[in-house]
Amino acid sequence: MNSLHIQVNKQLGSMALSVDLHLPATGITAIFGRSGSGKTSLINLISGLTTPDDGQIELPHRVLFHAQQKINVPVEKRKIGYVFQDARLFPHYRVRGNLLYGVTDNDPAYFHQVVQLLALQPLLERYPHALSGGEKQRVSIGRALLSKPDLLLMDEPLASLDIPRKREVMPFLEQLTLSVNIPVLYVTHSMNEVLRLADYLVVLDNGQELISGPVEPVWSSAVMRPWQAFSEQSTLLSGYIAQHQTEYGLSCIMLADDVGIWVQQVDGELNAAIRLKIRATDVSVTLQKPQKTSIRNILPAKVRAIEHLQQGENRKSVALQLALAENCFLWSTITEWALDDLQLSVGSSVYAQIKGVSVAQRDITLSHC
Repeated sequence: MNSLHIQVNKQLGSMALSVDLHLPATGITAIFGRSGSGKTSLINLISGLTTPDDGQIELPHRVLFHAQQKINVPVEKRKIGYVFQDARLFPHYRVRGNLLYGVTDNDPAYFHQVVQLLALQPLLERYPHALSGGEKQRVSIGRALLSKPDLLLMDEPLASLDIPRKREVMPFLEQLTLSVNIPVLYVTHSMNEVLRLADYLVVLDNGQELISGPVEPVWSSAVMRPWQAFSEQSTLLSGYIAQHQTEYGLSCIMLADDVGIWVQQVDGELNAAIRLKIRATDVSVTLQKPQKTSIRNILPAKVRAIEHLQQGENRKSVALQLALAENCFLWSTITEWALDDLQLSVGSSVYAQIKGVSVAQRDITLSHC
């Protein structure tokens, strides 16, 4: 088995948590949803802090819980690292002591690797009261990694931090996925954290799975619309850096064969994997390819789907799903008037227009996939 299988049922007050998930055995899986949707309850079941009423929890090559087979591995033997919202450091131990607490396999080389990864060397002799919130969370992550877990659970590790501290910790979380070859289940209600970190996305509501899958198609699905303001509804696309046009400060990102898009110059090497967020309101359509236009990205497409949106009592718009290539789709938001005027229907041939400057740096991330 090359995946995590989590099939559990648990009655939690008035909410019945019931999921059946097959999750990747590497990378970050974001567990996303509103407060009270069952996110933390789910990872507590996986960790062993709570026992399911029924079901099974399987890591690759190891069963942690199986109700029918009466298997329930104790918490301390599950080899799971857990990073909580608050760092939960021992105040009477220095950072070094906190990192090594509970470590049974003394491995100086691995200790050095984790300290380097999280930039903890200058902090080793400090006590927790002398650390910032971001530094405390980095120590907490380091302590979890030093237990050499088979699985890392992170319960909204940035939720208690202010914006500067979030920005301090985020690059370390991004680097984590490049350096640690274990699955990470990351609970969050932050769209930005999903965009920056997740490879795979599970959306929960009232204890039930609404949707799950690779982050790009799930992000771009109708299920995610309630979490995105109208102006923020968008498509998430993966590609690679094909060209830098340094004279004009632009980079060309290839999304599929013969489908490239120019964006503000990206600080990355050629062929580096990239993830782009393109807002649906920044994509317009035309029936004829324009000539002599300032817009750099004019892509042939076919209308794949049409959804009518209601923004308010008197505000209506239309979401067009445009196929740029096989398995490469883009959302565009237009008015009902434009839909009627252009006489668009599923299958119509159009040109999608995207301003290169509309894809800002905050919408571009070097992918760790």
